[in-house]
Amino acid sequence: MKLSPPAAHLPAAPADEDCRNHLGFWQRPLRFGQRVVTPQQLLFGLALLLCLSPLGSAPLALALGLGVALLAGNPFPAHTKRYTSQLLQWSVVGLGFGMNAEAAWRAGQEGLLFTVVSILSTLVLGYLVGRWLGIARNTSHLIASGTAICGGSAIAAVGPVVQASDEEMSVALGTVFVLNAIALFAFPLIGEALHLSQHQFGLWAAIAIHDTSSVVGAASHYGDEALQVATTVKLARALWIIPVALGTAALFRSRGARVKPPYFILGFVGAMLLATYVPALQPFAQVLVKLAKVGLTLTLFLIGAGLSRQVLKAVGPRPFLQGVVLWLVISGASLWLIVHTVS
Repeated sequence: MKLSPPAAHLPAAPADEDCRNHLGFWQRPLRFGQRVVTPQQLLFGLALLLCLSPLGSAPLALALGLGVALLAGNPFPAHTKRYTSQLLQWSVVGLGFGMNAEAAWRAGQEGLLFTVVSILSTLVLGYLVGRWLGIARNTSHLIASGTAICGGSAIAAVGPVVQASDEEMSVALGTVFVLNAIALFAFPLIGEALHLSQHQFGLWAAIAIHDTSSVVGAASHYGDEALQVATTVKLARALWIIPVALGTAALFRSRGARVKPPYFILGFVGAMLLATYVPALQPFAQVLVKLAKVGLTLTLFLIGAGLSRQVLKAVGPRPFLQGVVLWLVISGASLWLIVHTVS
């Protein structure tokens, strides 16, 4: 991704001042020798560098991305969309090198019951709330699926199955994204206020936060044990994309629907096994974990930068209310159960 492309790769500068003013301050071209950049690109680049500095963190990266998107707009929307998913998947695989397979297995077993109950109850509640609010069936189901499993990934998998329109996808993704951003900042504060243990917080984050990126971001801010528990349980939860998508195809009578499995989870499991049973890889594994955390920070920045005012406007009050209701119920219920049943 080039932050200062050569002048030859940019459109010709407007001939008159009125046209130049029409572009707005953030898109006015600035010349530095043979290169041309815009204030929008400069702001994007400076924010990206701050994310990579020692001051960088998951919450800061998301906040900077949001700030850039809402203040000046994203100068590289196509690149952002293309690289976000790939960077997240490779970062998750890299985090596997910092985890113990046996501890992860225990955490996955413990979170299985919470996962099954929460997914089924969220899908049922989502249907009822959607009917109550009069939300279109596709939109309601997409929001419920994203809340139940893993946010944007679940919506992206279920959307083609129900033949959702671009507008329906945007509404569902926008709703989930806004709640993800809130959770990334709020959950660590709530966990500390309630004195949740590392184990309790990791389990709660995996169940109640939508996207894997925000789950890992919040858990890494809380502590290493919370990160291990949250990542393991969340990725096990992500596997439910397959049965939920297949069930959706049957429920919506979608013929020829194709479900894309989250194959990167296999890479995460492989990395855990190598880190646990091949001790000679430990020095190399530690480097990969550090790179993975940097990749996660960049992922959250790109996710924030991918938000636009148009997406926020498209969400609308009723779909957002459905997302909030589902999120508050699953967050509150899972927190109560974890506090009273998990030490």
